[in-house]
Amino acid sequence: MRTVLEEVRSWHRPLMLMVLAMAALTLAAGVGLAVDNREILNESVWLKPFKFGISFVLYGATLAWLLSKLRKAKRFGWWTGTVFALTGVVDVGFIAVQAARGTFSHFNTNTDTFNQVGQQVFMSGVIGLFGASLVVAIMLLFQRVGDKPLNRVIRVGVGLATAGMAIAFYLVGANSQNEQVTDAYGNPVTLGGSHGIGVEAGGPGLPLTNWSTVGGDLRIPHFVGLHAIHFLLIVLLALHLLGRRVAWLRPERVRARLVGVAAFAYAGVMLTVTVQAFRGQALIHPDVQTLGMLGGFLAVSLAALAGVVAAARRPVRLPAERAEDFEKLGV
Repeated sequence: MRTVLEEVRSWHRPLMLMVLAMAALTLAAGVGLAVDNREILNESVWLKPFKFGISFVLYGATLAWLLSKLRKAKRFGWWTGTVFALTGVVDVGFIAVQAARGTFSHFNTNTDTFNQVGQQVFMSGVIGLFGASLVVAIMLLFQRVGDKPLNRVIRVGVGLATAGMAIAFYLVGANSQNEQVTDAYGNPVTLGGSHGIGVEAGGPGLPLTNWSTVGGDLRIPHFVGLHAIHFLLIVLLALHLLGRRVAWLRPERVRARLVGVAAFAYAGVMLTVTVQAFRGQALIHPDVQTLGMLGGFLAVSLAALAGVVAAARRPVRLPAERAEDFEKLGV
């Protein structure tokens, strides 16, 4: 435990402070979910800050760990992480304040001064978060911060997370159809954009996430991309633990190839749900085209997996002269 704590203390400090702030927000929003019955668009006003708090705890801690692994341009990496931390606190802080006010943080075009200033800061923050993630992704692309399997996880995971963040640009303005709704007090609010495609705000959604069950929802690929690195780290950990019992999983090249297969499959899922959302189709109601696209990615992934496993389990044949040398040694 002491070793773990010492390792965590070496992580990027501003990001870890942001993580602590987000953890506190998650706890506060959780209390709000339990005791505050105000709703907007048929969900608690505290659900959004609760979800953002959890997401930023996970991604912020991961980014803090990654930056501690940099071997080059450490100072530049530190400042990049600090920009992300500050921007994250401001952006999610605005979401929490708007929740406390019983109104919308995203897409709110109402003309009161606080909202107008907050929206400008919020939209600038999206650019800051995306830009910082993109810089870190580029830095990691040209540095080796671990063994080959871990390096592949980091590069693909951060790359997909950056792609997921890029979808946020569409969420904050490109999809700019105005819609009239009401806040938690029944006051009119004009929304100048939406995460939905082919569906009005406030429609039926899945439990907790509230992802639309009747139309496309860009929050889905945004979420899938943002947490790609967490999925791949879990895969890598599983391979490491299995390698203690399964001999053919121990070589670094085998685990790196298996991570590559998992990354390809995950990227395929992300691309599929992205196309599905832009087509205005609900996640739980895929059509033949969506199922065919997903099936194609999974079929290729399974074929690649079978090839990697077969090659890894194939006995190694030694040259005749080397085999004789081993026989002389009694091996």
